[in-house]
Amino acid sequence: MANGNCFGVLFSITTYGESHGGAVGVVVDGCPPRLPLTEADIQAELDRRRPGQSHITTPRKEADRCEITAGVFQGLTLGTPIHIMVRNQDARPQDYSEMATTFRPSHADATYQAKYGIRNWQGGGRASARETIGRVAAGAIAKKILRLAAGVEILAYVQRVKDIEAQLDPAQVTPEQVEANIVRCPHPQVAAAMIQAIEAAGREGDSLGGVVECVARHVPRGLGSPVFDKLEADLAKAVMSLPASKGFEIGSGFAGTYLTGKQHNDEFYMTPSGWRTRSNRSGGVQGGIANGEDITLRVAFKPTATIRQAQNTVTLDGEDTVLAARGRHDPCVLPRAVPMVEAMVALVLCDHLLRHQAQCGSLNLPEWEGSRFNASETAQALT
Repeated sequence: MANGNCFGVLFSITTYGESHGGAVGVVVDGCPPRLPLTEADIQAELDRRRPGQSHITTPRKEADRCEITAGVFQGLTLGTPIHIMVRNQDARPQDYSEMATTFRPSHADATYQAKYGIRNWQGGGRASARETIGRVAAGAIAKKILRLAAGVEILAYVQRVKDIEAQLDPAQVTPEQVEANIVRCPHPQVAAAMIQAIEAAGREGDSLGGVVECVARHVPRGLGSPVFDKLEADLAKAVMSLPASKGFEIGSGFAGTYLTGKQHNDEFYMTPSGWRTRSNRSGGVQGGIANGEDITLRVAFKPTATIRQAQNTVTLDGEDTVLAARGRHDPCVLPRAVPMVEAMVALVLCDHLLRHQAQCGSLNLPEWEGSRFNASETAQALT
């Protein structure tokens, strides 16, 4: 766990592989047994993440066909570790020969070299977004558990590219709207403007960044933990571990700082099915624990670091030089980041669902009312 390749507590994953190595993949541990699972369940999510899916993504051609090699038997999970592998097929390491001795600006080249004294310079190696194949594959399993166990739906979409922004109601966005265009923005007119901006940046050898918004619906109340394992803290760590991520907000986020407490507070009211909040500036999480409202969050992604314009940099030997990167890269990471964000949110919620069940849902403890609680009587009842 100390080496940064594992994520999760009860539902945990370990990803492996480099961008131009033989394969990338994931080991998923803690999946409940007897969950119906096939490679088709996972492939649907990988197809949304794969390169070459449109003219505004990297032209690298990878089918990203997944193979389940362990943990599933006769279409059902065994409760043992699940291994999912995707073989790299369109690797072109020769495109990166200059990077063997030259650091790309704003990439992980220099920092990996400083930490390990060695690095795989072919396409970024372990720091490449190709590592996220394992996350998306594992996220597909987490999504299925959440959907079958609690009816949870997780949906992300591109909310902003550079300064082109869509005004959206997260509660109203549908999967069909998100997948209706190649930029994955559910607002058709704004999506068209985003695509034009990405095309223009690509022609100039430049890149753009922006914001992915995500909503998780029907999340059970009670998921999350106090203090260090707050739900929003784990969500922040999850999405901020994605390549190119640079910012995180939940609920009102930074905009909430412009309000007063009276304006910002989510007042409660009663319904036939229990309490609700009239607004959702908390983003579905209060005190680190889900309150049953939609969880809404946003992730900021920087412009893709690799561009085809000349930039000043240094060599491995400490010499100043100029580099114009080659290779195949997204002029904007946002369209393919959408399934990545969904996957990381699913992994966190699935892990907390299992943790909540383990702590709060499996023991038949004696009942008491707060004013009538008697420690000695309770101790006797438990013996």
